[in-house]
Amino acid sequence: MFPASRQRRAAVQRGFSLIEIMVVVVIMGVLAALVVPNVMDRPDQARVVAAKQDIGAIMQALKLYRLDHGRYPSTDQGLGALVGGKDKGTAYMDRMPNDPWNTPYQYLNPGVHGEIDVFSLGADGQAGGEGVDADIGSWAR
Repeated sequence: MFPASRQRRAAVQRGFSLIEIMVVVVIMGVLAALVVPNVMDRPDQARVVAAKQDIGAIMQALKLYRLDHGRYPSTDQGLGALVGGKDKGTAYMDRMPNDPWNTPYQYLNPGVHGEIDVFSLGADGQAGGEGVDADIGSWAR
């Protein structure tokens, strides 16, 4: 008889109790509350890093343009002068990327912050701003 009662207990205790399930749900909620804010901020940080890298590449292409032409492209010529290579048939970049928010990079010659400025207006597409909405430019690499 002893073995039969052991089998019945094993059959009855197959599932989880409500308290065990609630404890697991609470633990998962606490972990989510700690992890989700950190993970959600990562895409914005990645976009800022990508914009800084793009601006660095554009600045290098502008320096090569200056070596060949003795001057930077005018604001009217814009960054398109690096792709077309109209003057000497030289393209300094294969294509001009958009910023991570899918808007064109801005270019000023003469610049406000330096001899020339290359910048993105950030997530909001407006001048100024804070956080991910802040301008990212060649002056702050």
